[in-house]
Amino acid sequence: MGPADLTAQLRFLGYEVAEVDGDKVSFPYEIEVGSRAGEEVTLGFVLPGDFPASPPSGPHVSPRLLPLRSDGEHPTGRIHESPQFGDAFEYWSRPFPTGEWAKSKGNAATYMAFIRGLFASL
Repeated sequence: MGPADLTAQLRFLGYEVAEVDGDKVSFPYEIEVGSRAGEEVTLGFVLPGDFPASPPSGPHVSPRLLPLRSDGEHPTGRIHESPQFGDAFEYWSRPFPTGEWAKSKGNAATYMAFIRGLFASL
C-alpha cells in the first residue's frame, strides 16, 4: 500500500495519471457536474505516504478557477497558491471530512466522489 497504490487505483478508474516528483500526481479531469460541467482541468494530488490510511489533501487545480482567498468556506474560501504544483495551479484546502475517511472504503473511487462533490457545489 502507499502512494503507488493510489496512483494505480486512479489509473484503474481511467485517469491518465502522470507522476510528478515521486510524491505527487496530476491528470486531466473533465468536470462532470455543477456550473462548470464539461470543462477540463488538471487535478494535482500530493500522495499521502500512508494511503489508504489517509486520503490526499484537498486538490490542486489548473487552470485557476477561483480567486485566492485564505478565509471563508467552500466554494469560494480557502483557495491558496500551490507551491507544490506551480503558478498555473491553485490549492483548494478541502480536507476529506474528519472521521469519514475511516468509515469509507478508503480508495481512489471514494476520493474522486468527494472531488465530484466539490465541483458540484461551484
